[in-house]
Amino acid sequence: MDYDPWHHGISDMSTDNSEKPPNHALSEMRCPASLDDVDLFGPGSQEHWYEAYDILHAEAPVHRLPGEGLSPGTDAYTLSKYSDIARVVKDPDRFRTLISAAIDSVRPAIEEANAAGREPDLPANTNAMIISMATLRPTQQLYRAHRQELTDPWVGPGATRHTEMITRTADELIDSWIDRSEIDFISEFARPLPQAVLAAILGFPREDLSQLAHWGNFQVMPFVEGNGPRNKLTREQWTRQAEALEDFEEYVQDQVAEKRKRPKEDMITFLTQVTYQALGRKLSNIEIIGVVYAMVLGGLETTQYALAEQAQLLCDAPELFQELQRDASKRRSFIEEAMRVRAPTQGLSTRLTTRDEVFQGVHVPSGSLLHLRFAAGNVDPEEYPCPHRIQLDRKRVGGHLSFSQGPRICPGAGLSRIEQTLAWERLFARLENLRYAPGNSFLHQPGIMLGTLKLAVEFDPRH
Repeated sequence: MDYDPWHHGISDMSTDNSEKPPNHALSEMRCPASLDDVDLFGPGSQEHWYEAYDILHAEAPVHRLPGEGLSPGTDAYTLSKYSDIARVVKDPDRFRTLISAAIDSVRPAIEEANAAGREPDLPANTNAMIISMATLRPTQQLYRAHRQELTDPWVGPGATRHTEMITRTADELIDSWIDRSEIDFISEFARPLPQAVLAAILGFPREDLSQLAHWGNFQVMPFVEGNGPRNKLTREQWTRQAEALEDFEEYVQDQVAEKRKRPKEDMITFLTQVTYQALGRKLSNIEIIGVVYAMVLGGLETTQYALAEQAQLLCDAPELFQELQRDASKRRSFIEEAMRVRAPTQGLSTRLTTRDEVFQGVHVPSGSLLHLRFAAGNVDPEEYPCPHRIQLDRKRVGGHLSFSQGPRICPGAGLSRIEQTLAWERLFARLENLRYAPGNSFLHQPGIMLGTLKLAVEFDPRH
């Protein structure tokens, strides 16, 4: 069975309670009717993204953003076609990641300091993640080794080891509100679940969750509060972020010291003890902090936004909820299709061209910034017939771009998929239904992630 939950943000199906308005009716920004109206980054643009993608596909699949390149006089280009985005992410040598430039800028100083047995003299804004990337995974070969040896056992294919813990965490959250008839699905389930899971994996105390969530908000600050395709923050915002993350680094430093003294069964303890075979040595404290920083940065938001959008898809289609409740074999297809039509991270400006390129007949000069619009690629009609429909029998389910693709696919994709699967396993087991409660605004947060601000839902417990 097919479901058409939202073409341009509105369900074609009636719901049990309040109707969900079209997304373009929620924003002060005018709904785009032509290419001249398309603005993916302005205030309120989140409510018009999917209208804009249809226009970009038809009129400007390679959309030039004058003056938005990294260097003066260079431009950025938005890519919205599936084939173009897949081509870029699968070739990190030809299309360099922006983080590579940051790594190259600090590697000489780090290598010189290591040879001399002293601390490197680095710019004040160089965080632990950049330092650890420069030492642990500066090349594609080491990037692959880093994943296989350090992160995959915990958040990649090895994440199945957390099944019991994730299930228990989901049930504990449900226990806290199952006797009520209405909750905010985001603040009471979709957000705390990945927070608690990641804290357990890393080995952070459960009582520190609220503080960790606070630091997590500062980590993703550019992607929420930043402006334009480069997610630029103001000086005041940068200062606030730097101060908060300095506190986070000190906290992780204390945790690393504690794990070295009193080892436990968690990822930080593992990082303090493992010998990184690719380099034939153990990790330094700053390298461990950098790995943890990256885990927190990528391990919270995606799962939260995915669960929140999936809940809305199921509220839009009560019969889909019932079908998935009856037939567990269709849940994986639903989760993958939901991430395709509601990509948690809509796009990132993460690649630079190293030579002149041609996309869709458009010349893109060397040194141009590429804004990869994953969500647009996910609804490219040339790749996905009826792209806005949820099709549980769609071929190549899971071939979407929501976790990127290629050698630098999101390292936590395995963990996120397991969390989503187990979350819905427990929700289907314990809820008879799910429907919108009155009073939802359905507005999304600013930035480039599809984050609903609040989602009030009603339910009947399943006995």
